[in-house]
Amino acid sequence: MNSKIVLVNILRWFILLFIQIILLRNLSLYSLSTPFVYILFLLLLPFGIPNLLLYLIAFATGLTLDAFYDTLGVHTAACVTLAFVRISFIAVTVNRDNFDEPEPTLGNMGLKWFSFYAVLCIIAHHLVLFFLETFRLTEFGYTIVRCLLSAAFSFFLILLIEFLFYNRKAR
Repeated sequence: MNSKIVLVNILRWFILLFIQIILLRNLSLYSLSTPFVYILFLLLLPFGIPNLLLYLIAFATGLTLDAFYDTLGVHTAACVTLAFVRISFIAVTVNRDNFDEPEPTLGNMGLKWFSFYAVLCIIAHHLVLFFLETFRLTEFGYTIVRCLLSAAFSFFLILLIEFLFYNRKAR
């Protein structure tokens, strides 16, 4: 990876975590839907990033959010799960040899692929996050509803951010 990609991703990490911690931390719709846009950083990391580095970045991102949210490893576990789902999904759907270190953005991959990728990763992240946060099966229905509504809200905001910075690449 060249230094421009590294700098862009460091800046993206700071901006998305700042937005999550300062603006979206207390935003909740009827205590059912809470958006988590910081995961866009993990979704947009380049295809060529080594798996170990991706896991370490996901761990550090989750640990940073846990420090600000006063949760004991919940975001860390959810981010590492997201990294695992991301690696598995990309290994199945994308041939890395055809790309010159692009990022899995909406402009590079198209709406259909990006939507499926983002929804799958967001739902995996939110399932782990909310079930570890609740940590009881007596509220299973409430937790599933909360997870799905938060995933829909997060996906909407992530798609909105992607369309704001949409740059169609010629394939």
